[in-house]
Formats: sequence, C-alpha cells, structure tokens
Amino acid sequence: MQGIEIRELECFLLVAEELHFGRVAMRLGLSVERARELVERLEHRIGTPLLDDSAERLRLSPFGEDFLSSLRPAYGALVSVLEDARDRASSGQRMVRLGFPGQMREPVDRAVKVFEERSPEARVEIVENPLEDPFGPLRDGRVDAAVVLLPVRERDLVVGPVFDRQPQRLAISAEHPLADREAVGVEDMARVPLIPVRRSRNHWLRVHAPTLTPLGKRIHHHEGVEDLQDGLRQVALKRGAMLLCGSINGYEDTDEVALVPVSGLPESSFGLVWPRGGRNPGVPALAAAFFEVLV
Repeated sequence: MQGIEIRELECFLLVAEELHFGRVAMRLGLSVERARELVERLEHRIGTPLLDDSAERLRLSPFGEDFLSSLRPAYGALVSVLEDARDRASSGQRMVRLGFPGQMREPVDRAVKVFEERSPEARVEIVENPLEDPFGPLRDGRVDAAVVLLPVRERDLVVGPVFDRQPQRLAISAEHPLADREAVGVEDMARVPLIPVRRSRNHWLRVHAPTLTPLGKRIHHHEGVEDLQDGLRQVALKRGAMLLCGSINGYEDTDEVALVPVSGLPESSFGLVWPRGGRNPGVPALAAAFFEVLV
C-alpha cells in the first residue's frame, strides 16, 4: 500500500471517537466534506467500508471496529516516536502530555507550575481530552497522563491523586418545581428522567446516572445524547435532567437551565490517571506535584 497519509488515519481515529463528522471537522480545522473525503480515501486504500452506511446514526462497520483496535496502538507508537524525537531536538527537554477535559482550571495550573519549577528540563503540554472518552488518548499514546472524572476502574490504568471533591449538581429546566430549591435529595431524582451521555462507561453511569434511589424508587432515563452540550439542550427543552460533576466550568444557571446541588449521592471528583507501566519518567513527578498542591 503506497502513499497512505497520516491525516487519513488521524481523521478515522477521530471519527471513531466522535461518531460525528461535524465535530471531527472542527477539531481538525477542515470542512465536513474534506473530513468525509479523508475517510473515503482510506476506505478506498483498504478496499472495504470502515463506516456502516446502513445505520441511522454514524458508526463503524464490523471491519472498521477491528481495524480501529489494530490502528490505535500502532498510531500511538508512531506519535510517541515523533514526540521523543521532538524532545531530543529541543535540547533534551522532556515533555509530559497531559489530557484535560476542556480549559485548564486554576488548581491544575498550580500543580503544573510546581512540577515545571522543580523539573526545569521538563514541561507539560495540555491536550484536550474528550469527556465522553477519557481513556482513548491514554491508550493510543496521545497523552501520557490525564485528568479524568472518577470513578475509574480500568485495569490497565493507574489512579493517582484524587482531588476537587464536590457535590453533584442536577441540571434541570428553570421552570421545573425542583429548580427553586437550594438543594434536592436523591429521592427527588425519581421525579424527573435523567439524560445520560450515550457512550459513557457503565461503571461511571452507575454512579452519575443511577436507575434507583436508596429507597428503591425508579429513576427513569431519557434517550442518551452524544455529549454534555446536546444533553443541556434537551434539558432546556424540558425533556429531562442531567447530573453534572460539581466543578465543570462553563456551566452556570441560565434563564432556561438551573443547576441544583444533590444530596445523598457520591461526591464528584477528579483524578490524575496514567497507563499502568507507562514509560514517561515525568509522570510520577507530575503526580507528586498534584499530591502536594491539590490533595
């Protein structure tokens, strides 16, 4: 196979992650048509469809799923080789790529500064980590460590310092009777259907999208959505509610959506996570800075 382009592989990996050509195009700075063309060219090179055109929603074909499982580690290894070469070319400077869900918040910024002050030869590069798939970049080598929403029960990942413990908040229509309360109890969750993020891990859903209250009342679930933004739009349309971790920045009370703390549920928290057996020597030092500054 000659002339294969890294851009084609990168686009396919993002399509597998987002399952939405619009978001892929935005992340790559391309048009939707160009993103589709890159995947179609890759399919032509391989000789079989990677996407399932018969599905109502965008998804991979069975062959595409198999190809993805083989491509991720190979692509991650290639990225690591290139990053190592870049580090050597920059006078031996060591880089730790830190995945983060959105803009860097002030507490994490403090931990990063402590790490860089104590390790002048190292620096941290912040990489956007999708909230809906926080583990993919860790496994394919795009990041060395990541700040993720807990719980994490992945056997191939190490959970380091845990921080930023806060109550979960219920995002609910501002016109719902619960919206006027200072806090709601977990039993009140049975009064409104929850909107889960469709591709969240099952163990995460059990904590952040329960189906029963402690007294056994059923908590109904609305049809899942692709991401938080889609879910909050459904909340504004009075189609249900969402549970948000207490420290998600950029989400505040509006004329359409109210955020109300929920008592009786486990606190939300974040943790620094990295692959078991990871080879970047800067990750333990970064974890030590997190422990000192945030825990």
